[in-house]
Amino acid sequence: MLLPRQKTPDLDVDTLSGTRFDLSSEPPERFTLVVFYRGLHCPICATYLKELERLIPEFESRGVKTIAISSDGRDRAQAMADKIGAEKLSIGYGLPLSVAKEWGLSISTSRGKTSIGIEEPELFSEPGVFLVRPDQTLYYASVQTMPFVRPVFRELVQALDFVIANDYPARGEYTGPV
Repeated sequence: MLLPRQKTPDLDVDTLSGTRFDLSSEPPERFTLVVFYRGLHCPICATYLKELERLIPEFESRGVKTIAISSDGRDRAQAMADKIGAEKLSIGYGLPLSVAKEWGLSISTSRGKTSIGIEEPELFSEPGVFLVRPDQTLYYASVQTMPFVRPVFRELVQALDFVIANDYPARGEYTGPV
């Protein structure tokens, strides 16, 4: 289990821009927002990532670098980028499921074609949203076992304003007896 204020697992994936994203070597001013999504087959992911694309300038103005990552291959990742009109959002692809598990993501099996007629991969990860500090320690995590009910990016932007103004610490770090 990932814990706030502790180092996250390494994360190194190819991106559609032709570069590699390496969490340990690309520190942002304040945070990296890592959004793991299910893949091209997920219509909820497309809607969710469209909203993230729209808010990239808001995150950037707060010193937050953003990436969306799935286990999809390059072609499916590009199809998702095209579908959502990604211009500012960095899209990573080819996430090994072993790395997804290190991040605490749930893994699902295929149920065939989705409601939009796209075949689910044999195995894929469920969504997760993480804010990671420049030193690669976890600040915030939200992990879903289902495609539904995800953190709202607009609320996350508002929370960042409070966090930055008040130097608010990561919470949930206690590991002692209860």
